[in-house]
Amino acid sequence: MELIIFLIIGALAGFAAGLFGVGGGTIIVPLLFIVFTQMGYSPDNIMHLALGTSLATIIVTSISSLMAHNKKGAVMWPVFKNLAPGLAVGCFLGAGIAGQISGLYLQLIVGVFLLWVAYKMFFGGKKKVASHANDVSNANHNNIELPSKPKQLAAGGVIGVASAIFGIGGGSLTVPYLTRYHVVMQKAVGTSAACGLPIAIAGALGYMVFGTQAQINVPNTIGFVHIYAFLGISIMSFFTAKIGAKVAHILSPALLKKCFALLLTVVGFYFLYKGLI
Repeated sequence: MELIIFLIIGALAGFAAGLFGVGGGTIIVPLLFIVFTQMGYSPDNIMHLALGTSLATIIVTSISSLMAHNKKGAVMWPVFKNLAPGLAVGCFLGAGIAGQISGLYLQLIVGVFLLWVAYKMFFGGKKKVASHANDVSNANHNNIELPSKPKQLAAGGVIGVASAIFGIGGGSLTVPYLTRYHVVMQKAVGTSAACGLPIAIAGALGYMVFGTQAQINVPNTIGFVHIYAFLGISIMSFFTAKIGAKVAHILSPALLKKCFALLLTVVGFYFLYKGLI
């Protein structure tokens, strides 16, 4: 029965990720939080389990995404090599930091983060035209001005820590970082997809290690990673993401973004409400 529930979550998460063009973490974390709560797990562990399991599932989806972007030549491998060590170390340490934060505070932190993502999605559409014009200009003039290797390594560390605490693949942080230095949007998204892999692997390992040390009493888990949830979500999201992407081309992208932003707003306030009462 548990596996069926997680297969359904995976189907929803994958479909929504393809439909709305966002990383699965923003969908998986809230869904797992609700399901783990209904299963009667300890409130102290629920948020950690949701975050650790979310990062584990991103390993599978990021491989799929990375391969697709690489075929189109959209991955900047030299930039990836500069960011990856920082991302991996930062995310592993971030899992340790999250392990020290109470479940209650983690709820509040993730709630605020979801509201921020919702805000960016809701008002981001107005900047699309200007962004596209910049992309064309940048593509023509090739004026990418990335910082030095040590600075990229440090930036990777910061993105890694944040990704572990929010249970995401880092796309909502890596893409803005790259576009700030005039990287065209397609290559920023492609490189971000590649960066999701070291984030997911290091984050999942971190949540396993620090969760094992915490000795939580939850069945079918390795540390803060729920094995059944990982398998169910990974399997289904791999297939349904493609369906979501196809449906997205039929419907209005602007309307879809606003609907999803509204959903994230509700979930964000739900986390804040649950954390404050």
